[in-house]
Amino acid sequence: MAVGTDSGPAVAVPQPAHGPEVLELHLGELRQLFNSMDPAPFRERDLDPKATDYIVDWATEAPADRPLTLVVHLGTSSADVAMVGNAVREYFQRRAVAKRRELSKLFKVGRVSLVIGLTFLGVAIAVGEALAGLISKESYAWLVKESLVIGGWVALWRPLEIFLYDWWPLRAQAKLYDRLGRMQVSLA
Repeated sequence: MAVGTDSGPAVAVPQPAHGPEVLELHLGELRQLFNSMDPAPFRERDLDPKATDYIVDWATEAPADRPLTLVVHLGTSSADVAMVGNAVREYFQRRAVAKRRELSKLFKVGRVSLVIGLTFLGVAIAVGEALAGLISKESYAWLVKESLVIGGWVALWRPLEIFLYDWWPLRAQAKLYDRLGRMQVSLA
C-alpha cells in the first residue's frame, strides 16, 4: 500500500502474497514523521501522532503472518537510514512496553477489585440473612435480603469486566506494537 501525506493522494500498490506488507510514506521532509513537540534526539523522539495512527491502522489491517516494511520517500532531504529505522522501531518498542505496563496495572486493579467485591458480597449476604432473621415477620424482609445480595453481586461487576473483556485488547495492542517494533524501515 502506498500513501501520500502532504504530497498527494493515497495509492494502493498490490503486494505479493508471500512477501512483506509494505507501507510507503511520501514525505516532503523527514521531520514530518516525528513529533515536533518532542525535544529528544531523533532516535529517541516520538513519532507524530497522525503518522503513528496511520501506521498502526495500516498494520492492524495487514495480514498477521506477513512481515511489515515501511518505506519512507523523502522529497527534498536525505537522512541516515539506520537512524530513521532505529527511531521508528524504538518508538513502537517503547509503546509495546507501555501497553504491557498498562495491562499489568489493569490486572492489579482487577485482583484488588475482586477481593473487595468478594468481601462485599460475603458481608452483604451475611447482613441480608441477619436482617431477614430479625424482621422475618415483616412483609418487606425478602426485599431487604435480596437487595443486599444483588448489591453484593453488582460489586463483582468491575473485576469480571476486567478479567473477561478489558485485558485482551491491551494485549493485542502490545503484540501489534511488538510487530511494528520489528518492522523493516527504509528510505527511498
